[in-house]
Amino acid sequence: MSDPVRLEPGDTAPDFTLADADGNPVTLGKVLADTGKSVVLYFYPAAMTPGCTTQACDFRDNLREFDTAGFTVIGISPDEPAKLARFREKEGLTFTLLGDPGKETLRAYGAFGEKKNYGRVVQGVIRSTVIVGADGKVRRAFYNVKATGHVDRIKRELGV
Repeated sequence: MSDPVRLEPGDTAPDFTLADADGNPVTLGKVLADTGKSVVLYFYPAAMTPGCTTQACDFRDNLREFDTAGFTVIGISPDEPAKLARFREKEGLTFTLLGDPGKETLRAYGAFGEKKNYGRVVQGVIRSTVIVGADGKVRRAFYNVKATGHVDRIKRELGV
């Protein structure tokens, strides 16, 4: 099983432009420049699935704490904007969801590649979170994370 790219602290975060749930382009570099905040990029397999819903709702429920601590939360999946819009509305999500159906950004961040699923090797989204500092550098990267409890782990690691 070959390993995908793994970002490390100090690496320059790959810039990207992806469509949000409304079809509007969002560019990482512009978010960093406009907000002056660090960004929590979390990569998940599919909107409206049980684990991804749990994780998204966990971020939603802790969003104020991240914002107060100087972090913007952005979720990225291979879903199309229309599905992301339905997910956002159904779950009351108030942070940005981006679609990467071509999986270029997922690959650039090491969040797509070979993984084990029920004992079989498959190609898919590797549930991951990358913290990008306001300077565009990777502060932390977490790979192969669990949907449940991960937000609390990030908060502990970041002192949020």
